[in-house]
Amino acid sequence: MKVTSGRVKRKRMSEINVVPYIDVMLVLLIIFMVTAPLLSQGVEVSLPESGAKTLDETGEEPLVVSVNRSGNYFLNLGEQTDTPLDSDTLVQRVRAVLSRRSDKTVYIKGDKEARYGQVVAVMALLQESGVRDLGLVTRSPDDADR
Repeated sequence: MKVTSGRVKRKRMSEINVVPYIDVMLVLLIIFMVTAPLLSQGVEVSLPESGAKTLDETGEEPLVVSVNRSGNYFLNLGEQTDTPLDSDTLVQRVRAVLSRRSDKTVYIKGDKEARYGQVVAVMALLQESGVRDLGLVTRSPDDADR
């Protein structure tokens, strides 16, 4: 410190205190670590591999009917996406959703261990519901980590 004419001049401090920034970053990291597993929706299905190209995404969330290896049906919309549906309930819900949507395509995620007849049965149910465009969801051979 210099004393000139009775006043004390202080030297300016040019350091940044980064402790508050570190605290904020740690809080954000914890929030993202907790919420990331909650963002994945749907039923765990082991998809068969295919060399088909991926589709372009549209603005709406696609309507996906899943068939697990036990032959249970699941719909990705609604409150309880992991609750199995019987065939009548599936038909009613698909009809209700398609009556309000512009995109009438429905995708089927069939487990590779599911019987072929179970996937064909859900295709017939969807056709009964008024679905005209069906798509089968597969996994690319390059996606070895999924």
